[in-house]
Amino acid sequence: MVDDQGVTLELAAEHDWPEFGRQLQEAFAVAVIEEFGALSDGPIPSDDDVQRSLREPGAVVYHIVSAGKRVGGAVVTIDSASQHNSLDFFFITPAAHGRGLGLAAWQAIERRYPETRVWQTHTPYFERRNIHFYVNKCGFKIVEYYSDRHPDPHQPDHDGGPPDGGFFKFEKCC
Repeated sequence: MVDDQGVTLELAAEHDWPEFGRQLQEAFAVAVIEEFGALSDGPIPSDDDVQRSLREPGAVVYHIVSAGKRVGGAVVTIDSASQHNSLDFFFITPAAHGRGLGLAAWQAIERRYPETRVWQTHTPYFERRNIHFYVNKCGFKIVEYYSDRHPDPHQPDHDGGPPDGGFFKFEKCC
């Protein structure tokens, strides 16, 4: 699928997943290092968290491609019965930031799944760039904040999250 900005969503084959995971972790590391100075306990998200997401029932893994180059990726989980779908991981490589590719990729995902009734995603509390992107660019609403005092019932171990575990939950009704 190609949009008017030249962004293509290409299915990632299972043999691509190790490199996909590495690129995802590199992209996420930038914000963690900027906020906290270093990665304290290994990559974020953890290897286990990435693998769980890639293998989740209904998961679809995409490379985001622009001008013939892989510039990011997305993992969506599609529930064809309820059409309450989730954006589990989404990243643009740091070298490709600021060119509108994230928004073009998100719009391509929305076009790929027009039957979606609700999209859901999460981002760490400190990720101002992501919060701006999801709320102001993509039209998501913040619907919940998870923390040590209000843990996400679906992620009790907080594996692979920010150091203090704070996450915003976003939803977009279609």
